[in-house]
Order: sequence, then structure tokens, then C-alpha cells
Amino acid sequence: MTRTALAAAVLATALTATLVTGCAGDANAGGSGTVTVTVGYQSKTINTVTAGTLLRGLGYFEQELRERGKRDGVTYKVRWQDYATGAPITAQMTAGKVDIGSMGDFPLLINAARGAQLNRPTRLVSVTGYNLRGGLNTVVTAPGSKLRTLKDLRGKKVSTSVGSAADGTLVRALERAGIDPREGVRKLNQQPSVGASALQSGSADALSQFVAWPGLLAFQGRAKALYDGAELNLPTFHGVTVREGFAKERPAVVEAFLRAQVRATEHLREKPGAAAESVAAATGLPAEVVYLYNGAQGIATFAPALKPALVDALKQDVPVLKSAGLVADVDVDAFVDDRYLKRVYGRTYAKALADRPPAPRGEVWLKDGTTRTFGSPAALLAAVADAGDAVRAAYVPDTTTGTPWFADKAVWVADGSELLPFVTPAAAGVYTAARPGARTVPYDRALREAS
Repeated sequence: MTRTALAAAVLATALTATLVTGCAGDANAGGSGTVTVTVGYQSKTINTVTAGTLLRGLGYFEQELRERGKRDGVTYKVRWQDYATGAPITAQMTAGKVDIGSMGDFPLLINAARGAQLNRPTRLVSVTGYNLRGGLNTVVTAPGSKLRTLKDLRGKKVSTSVGSAADGTLVRALERAGIDPREGVRKLNQQPSVGASALQSGSADALSQFVAWPGLLAFQGRAKALYDGAELNLPTFHGVTVREGFAKERPAVVEAFLRAQVRATEHLREKPGAAAESVAAATGLPAEVVYLYNGAQGIATFAPALKPALVDALKQDVPVLKSAGLVADVDVDAFVDDRYLKRVYGRTYAKALADRPPAPRGEVWLKDGTTRTFGSPAALLAAVADAGDAVRAAYVPDTTTGTPWFADKAVWVADGSELLPFVTPAAAGVYTAARPGARTVPYDRALREAS
């Protein structure tokens, strides 16, 4: 079954369920009146766009609620609230001021813990974007930095957002490098934008952040990658959480949101360039950066299903947050609630759970709006050299991890007749050390050798 056919089946199933069961009905949905649904999202955390920025722009949730309102005799209104990170969304949810929110895996666990602690439980109901190896988080340094590997961070100042997915990546990566994440570095707890300024001013030696900050800074020439989160080979994702009280009172609204998310996901898959332009216009991010993560060959895979691999990864995240003193414990099985998504998908949910993303390919985005994919880095380079100024952006998957990166920001290695890209100098160094004769080459030279 193709993705388009799957989405069509989902919508058909949802429509049938609506006609037959009324989507299980909302406890207080009958009669006249106005119901306002408040959605907390992170516009610049572009892994969440199918439950946030893109969804808001498409208006699908409002459409679903209008149809629901006709049956309920209720006027539904949506209030969208934009935040920089997941923490304030959790604060507003536990205060009863946000009904539906989207955030990364580590903030989701904090969301679950805070809700349980305050006896205002929340539930994880879907996934937005994910990467099965962890490539959505990256540690970057200033362009002129002499730091080349993660081990070089010992004793250095590293900016991150404590409790975020990027912080989790930093902690795990430092531990693997033999560095105590609490004592071995001077961690600066900063918002992403503050950390980016700290890196530029020199008050931070490195920045560990989540999508889209590393890609943005690299694209702007303000940073270079030091560590690719995919080296951890642990899934990372963003998801949708709802207040349990709200979901019990208005289950049909939750299902309407998830139907809208499925539609937004299919729109992104079918029209990735247009979706990137839409998100760019709404956020001020360059479309080329949005496409790096959300494009047809992007770092993120968008699929709402609560896949077992992602739930298992969430369980592995709990000890990291416990060791940092951010949570006491989290009952992940109780937090994950797929009943609403199952009703939306119907019989096709098993197919959605089993779906796996294909290996990324190199891709060139031309200024005329068209894209081309390539089976080898050399073929992509040759096409870029041939197209010249007609190229808007080119993306290549890392040779080791598969993480897509800007072709002109990648570290290129010539190995005989092969030209191989890497996100970081450290990864390229590991490769060349193991293969006599392999050498790093500048991007311009790689272009010349490929053409």
C-alpha cells in the first residue's frame, strides 16, 4: 500500500467511524455554545510542524472541528500558542491552560512526570517527526574552532537546553567519550537562540541543540558540526501530548486533531517543497534549512504511529533524566495512549506501525522548484557542478550514519575513485584512518573531481 493510499484509507476509516459512532462522542459536546481548544506548539522546532506550524497554516484542524461542530451543535475555536521549547507547554498543560501540545522525547517524559506529580496526567497520543538513529540533534562549534572531536570538549563551556532531547544527546555522547557530563564540561543551560549567540560571541565553546538550530547555524556559516547525534544509534522523536482530563471529556476533538495531523503529514510527503516554503514563511527560517530536516530525503521521517521502537527509546531515556534529577520516575506504558490514533487509522494502523523509512539518497533542489535524487555522492556532485547557479541547495547523506547534510558543509573524503561525505571532521577522520590512501578534500575540489 502506498503512503497516499494509506492516508486515503485512514480518512475513509475515520469518516465511517464518525458516521457510525460519532467518534465515541464528547461528554459535554451536545447543545449550543463555543468550545475553545488551545494548542501549544513550537514553530521553530520543525519536527513538530504536522502538529504545529504546517498544520496551523493548512487549517485542517479547524476544518475537522467545523464538521464536528455541525454534528454537535457547538462552535469550536482553536487558539494556537507558540513556545520556544517544550517546558512552558508542559507548565501550561498542567495548569489546565493548554489542551494539546507537541514537544521532543525528553520534554515529553518531563511532561508525563509533572502531570503525574500534580495529579493532572497527560498522555502521548501520536508522533510527529522521528529519526531512528538520533540524527535530529547535533553538537556544533564555531566555524574557526580548533575542536575536532567530542573528547575535545573536556573542560569546555557547552550551551544546551537542560531537559531537552539535545541535552540528552549531549549527556549520552559525553559518557561514551569517557567524559562525566556533570563534571567534565561546563554546561550552560540556555534557550537555543541565546546559545547560538553565546557560540558566536565566544562565551560558549560548543552548542548542543535540536532541530532546526544546528542546520540553521551551519547554513548561515555561523557553525560547523562537531558531533552527529545519529552516532548514538538511538531513536529520537517529537510527539503530541494531551491533557487526560481534556481527552476524556472531548475524545472526538482529540481524534479530530489526529485526523488533521494525518492529513498534514500526507501533505508534507506529497508536497515537501511547498511545505518547506510554508513553514519558512511562518517561522522566518530559510526554506533550505527546513527542507534539510523535513524534505523528501530529510533527516526527519514524519509518521503519527506510536512505533514500538520509539516507545522503547522513550523508556531508555528515563534513566538519563533521573540521573540529572529532572524526574523521579516515569511510567511510560501508562503515558503512551494509542486508542485515539487506532480509531483514526482503523484497520490500517498495523500497516502504519510496520512502515519503515527508506535509506536517504542525495538530493538537489533547483531554483525552478524541481528536485532530483541521486544514488551516489559522485553523481550528485557532478549534477551540482553541471547545474551551477541553478542549484538552490544540495543534500547528501553521511557515509556512516545516513544523516543528510548540506553538500557544501559536509566533510568530503576521496577514496580512490569514490567521493564520500561526512557530517563531521571526526567521522571523516575515523574513515580515513582505517583506509590508507583516503584523504579529505575541499568541497570545490570534490566538485571538480566529480565533473
